Amino acid sequence: MDRKPERRDLFAGALEIMILQSLRLKPMHGYALVKHIRQASDDLLQIEEGSLYPALQRMLKEGWLDSEAGISAKGRPTRIYRLTKAGLRHLEHERSSFEQMSTGISRVLAAAKA
Repeated sequence: MDRKPERRDLFAGALEIMILQSLRLKPMHGYALVKHIRQASDDLLQIEEGSLYPALQRMLKEGWLDSEAGISAKGRPTRIYRLTKAGLRHLEHERSSFEQMSTGISRVLAAAKA
């Protein structure tokens, strides 16, 4: 199926939730995160490097991630990002907030159909 997704900005915090959830599965470098999110969303979400790396830096400063030097699959030096305990707590809080927001939006959309 040929998809031509519309260009839409993610709501505040969406990128962070996806990064944290992805790193919950396993530590990854930046390109692997972009690829994972694209594949997991069935190509509906395209994360730009210009958004990803500033988000990773903010999350490192918040203490939600740790990073270490590593080697990519192609043998190049890279940074490997890992979820911290503080990051896991933040993810759980943000997922709960997202689920409540999603439920509220769904209720409003359902009411609009009635």
